[in-house]
Amino acid sequence: VYAHHERGFALLSLRSATRSRLYVQCAHDEDVAGWPDDRIWEELRLRTALDGWELNEGPILEKGVTGMRSFVAEPMQHGRLFLAGDAAHIVPPTGAKGLNLAASDVLYASEALTAFFKHGNPTAVAGYSAKALARVWKAERFSWSLTRLMHRFPEDGPFERAMQVAELDYIASSRAAQTSIAENYIGLPV
Repeated sequence: VYAHHERGFALLSLRSATRSRLYVQCAHDEDVAGWPDDRIWEELRLRTALDGWELNEGPILEKGVTGMRSFVAEPMQHGRLFLAGDAAHIVPPTGAKGLNLAASDVLYASEALTAFFKHGNPTAVAGYSAKALARVWKAERFSWSLTRLMHRFPEDGPFERAMQVAELDYIASSRAAQTSIAENYIGLPV
């Protein structure tokens, strides 16, 4: 569940039948001690309020302030050292791409190493970074665009807010926009 609200972004990300990862946008330098469980639930209820839907509350097992940042190490290898996952790239959780990218990196690295050690083919090893980065940059673009769309930024004014609302209205009313979001969200073809 993604929520775009005057008070900021909220995300409810189901991890299993009994666990969710919840995000409430706050200032990057806020002290997590200022966010007792009751305040978190209150903000989530407010930001996700929708007729006919109720937030399912439970114990909060862990809290932290997560910086919304992006980073890409390019190239993703140095000689025989391959970078993968968070060592190679960081995406904000808005796009839900961190784990998917890490798994993809490991798949590409394993294919390259298998080609090298089984068949003596150095081309796959040399091409690991370019192959991985093609996917990484597409995921970074998607995550960046969702972060820009869903979050409130202190420097944003009425124009930026109106652009967010116009983009959300476009996504809600356009089959093409919905298809693009779905294609990017579930993963671009490998």
